[in-house]
Amino acid sequence: MEHKKYKIRPGRRFPFGVTTDELGTNFSIWGLRSTAAELLLFESSQSSEPFQMVTLDPVENRTYYSWHVYVEGLPTGTHYAWRLDGPSDTRKSGHRFDRQKGLIDPTARAVSDLLWDRQLASRPGDNIASSMRGIIVSDDGYDWEGDQPLNRAAEQSIIYEMHVGGFTRHYSSGVKNPGTFSGIIEKIPYLKSLGVTDVELMPVMAFDEQDVPEPVRARGLKNCWGYSTHSFFSPHPAYCVSPEKGTHVREFRDMVKALHRAGIGVILDIVLGHTAEGGAEGPTINFKGLGNMGFYHLDPNDLSIYRDYTGCGNTVNCNFPIVTAFLIECLEYWVSQMHVDGFRFDLASVLVRGHDGKPLRYAPTPWYIELSDVLGNTRLIAEAWDAGGLYQVGDFPGFRWAEWNGRYRDVIRRFGRGDPGLIGETATRLSGSSDLYECEGRLPVNSINFITCHDGFTLRDLVSYSTKHNEANGESNRDGSDDNASWNCGVEGEADIPEVLELRKRQAKNFMAILLLSQGVPMILSGDEVLRTQHGNNNCYCQDNETSWFNWELTKENKDMLRFVSEMIAFRKRHPSIMRKQFLTGERGKWELPDVTWHGLKLNDPGWDDPGAQVLALTLSGTDETEEHIHIMLNMSDRTEQMELPMVSECNWYRAVDTSRPSPADIVEAVTQPKIGKYFYEVSPRSIVVLEAR
Repeated sequence: MEHKKYKIRPGRRFPFGVTTDELGTNFSIWGLRSTAAELLLFESSQSSEPFQMVTLDPVENRTYYSWHVYVEGLPTGTHYAWRLDGPSDTRKSGHRFDRQKGLIDPTARAVSDLLWDRQLASRPGDNIASSMRGIIVSDDGYDWEGDQPLNRAAEQSIIYEMHVGGFTRHYSSGVKNPGTFSGIIEKIPYLKSLGVTDVELMPVMAFDEQDVPEPVRARGLKNCWGYSTHSFFSPHPAYCVSPEKGTHVREFRDMVKALHRAGIGVILDIVLGHTAEGGAEGPTINFKGLGNMGFYHLDPNDLSIYRDYTGCGNTVNCNFPIVTAFLIECLEYWVSQMHVDGFRFDLASVLVRGHDGKPLRYAPTPWYIELSDVLGNTRLIAEAWDAGGLYQVGDFPGFRWAEWNGRYRDVIRRFGRGDPGLIGETATRLSGSSDLYECEGRLPVNSINFITCHDGFTLRDLVSYSTKHNEANGESNRDGSDDNASWNCGVEGEADIPEVLELRKRQAKNFMAILLLSQGVPMILSGDEVLRTQHGNNNCYCQDNETSWFNWELTKENKDMLRFVSEMIAFRKRHPSIMRKQFLTGERGKWELPDVTWHGLKLNDPGWDDPGAQVLALTLSGTDETEEHIHIMLNMSDRTEQMELPMVSECNWYRAVDTSRPSPADIVEAVTQPKIGKYFYEVSPRSIVVLEAR
């Protein structure tokens, strides 16, 4: 049956993307140095051929570097793609225009990848039948019901890093729509009971699941983590219940609104530094066919070669003016129109590289992000390094930018497994890493403290494996980091030896306790609270299966660990002394005690210069008369240590935490805490004790 042909007008160049009104739809796209453009209209996500091809006139439909056309009466739900032509001498000009390749609109609010074939897009020839498409959606007057980003004080945050799909895809999740934004809504009661304040969602911008090396693809595996973005304005279709209907925006907003209603903020892990198009052998999806020369870093001696500072085949030229404007518009869209509370920037050091690839102290993009009015109350978190050797932990440009504190992770892992001589740096990390942030006028909240994250071992595997085991990925165990600072507690992998299992659980509790007792902002990896395992795989980017999914049966199997973590979170929340806005000074204020006092086995004698030290203690004073002083003792040695307790006038010490004790004695609510009637406490091997003064 012949489809209706829609009338067209010249249209307008701004805004880029799709704009609908009561009479039709305006399309606009930029194409640097392009000479011809064609708009392809498809009836649905299953249509292999367009029902109308609109050839744009270079006089009427082009203004400077943008192409534009208005289509009268075009209904929402219509799918569309572009084709652009132009120079393609990649070596000399850097342009890669290809009139045979279907291009997806980089600003599309909803996309379909139902027919997508990455291999066809990587080879010469027409790929229209298997290209990605944008979906025309309108602002349907979504009812936010008064919702706004939460603007929670950073020092009060407890971040929970999670994967949208993996969180509910396991059969045990019991949700109606596993692996979707909707599935997360059903699990909000769990998140609320755990006590976290923000979820940090691994990439939700539309990404290419087919972007994996050939040996991985041959095993039937796919890219499930999502660090392969192609459409920066669209939620990932696989996380939607009805993506073929273009429900992406509504479903994402429903999730955000529900989380906000529960008091939980939404932070997006975003990938601005590289895209799904990969290197020279990768597919043409959008940017290669729109403005390859400006969008990517290219080798000036041979413009067909992509400079790779990300380890993913290409690097976005973030400080090229058009790209900067595109990225800022993207971030502001997710805040103003989708109500997210913040962003974590993957390989953020790419953002500071200039056109020549060298780092800029005053790089436009990170500073524009910091100074944007729209983003003024938004959390900004940098993974302050890239794969090109640039490491900026403690030195990422700007003041508002928090950083994933890789030095915190590394030191606490080593201290926790018993490495001696680290108490000095351990104390610095526990105190908010003032050596990294204070001299530049930054604050403890600039440090995002973490011990595990998606990239590496889970907490259970950190205490169960001394080496990685990534054979299932199909890359001969070459992928993933070899430097994990882990310890298997005497046996590699799964074990049924009671004393080994007991030690592993105690070590896991130790790490959680340290994390939640540290100044700065703690981040917990989803599933660590129930001891989720990946069986030693520290790079599960391609394991969209039970290896990486959250197994909800563990909430019962390891309910004692879950209880410990939720109670530690509650403990942190009722102690402002652990969530200070300013750095600790060691000076006495208006209270009896200094804000912090450091100890070792003996009071006021931490032994900073002892190369064999494995024991550290500290006393934190309450911030006002309503908060109890707390005393923390960390014994990472393999022997029981008798540790002196400080005197606090008119107060006694009560035991809140002792990780050596079985549940529920490992953490005790204030009303049932046992009184300590001595001037010392015997701290068991490899354990942490916390006392409260009342």
